[in-house]
Amino acid sequence: MQSGLADTVHDLLKTVLDIFYPLRCGGCGERGSAICRDCIGSFRVVDEASSCPICGRWVGKSIVCGACLEEDRGFQKGHYGFYFEGRLRNAMHAFKFSGRKDIGRRLVSLSKEKIRSFAETFDCLVPIPVTEKRLKERGFNQSFIIAEEIAKITGKEIKHSVLLKKKNTQDQYSLTREERKRNVRGVFAVKDKGRIKGKRVLLVDDLFTTGYTAHEAAVVLLRSHAGEVRFFALARTPS
Repeated sequence: MQSGLADTVHDLLKTVLDIFYPLRCGGCGERGSAICRDCIGSFRVVDEASSCPICGRWVGKSIVCGACLEEDRGFQKGHYGFYFEGRLRNAMHAFKFSGRKDIGRRLVSLSKEKIRSFAETFDCLVPIPVTEKRLKERGFNQSFIIAEEIAKITGKEIKHSVLLKKKNTQDQYSLTREERKRNVRGVFAVKDKGRIKGKRVLLVDDLFTTGYTAHEAAVVLLRSHAGEVRFFALARTPS
């Protein structure tokens, strides 16, 4: 009886919440789902057959772009979900700044076939960390949510708290290119190097812009004797 009553109360509460707080699409705001079909149809997927295999920039075919030839990215290979534009940008903002973890999880699920295609190229996952201050402000680390979903798809282990962020930084999107470079210089450190020694690491972040954050993190991991570092971002800027 107690179990049945609890289930009834739970169902009633869910109904009330659904009435007063209906789920809205992160891309367009329509009620009914985390991301609606129209928005999903508008998302531009990063096609690895026509983009740079390191930074994901569209170049028409799978060749290393000029920027990656000129500048070391730190990581050996990159994988990207979508281009950061239009309704996808709206969904990413809702995920990152409005606490919509459901949107982040749904976006990863939309990339699951791509993720499965390179699942055997890495041994473990390391999410880009945030500081304690930023964690308290937002309540979660969006890169960790993405890594959790990738772990579910691939069965690979997340190396918790291996990569640390030593100091607070400004959000990269608000800065110029040179400011972004200075903003992340020397901010990462590795704790317990033995946990990644010789491992093929997939470094995980939500967004790739200039690549400076990923570079700094990848270099620190390699200096700490990771065997290889690949990179995954849920989205990357269109250019």
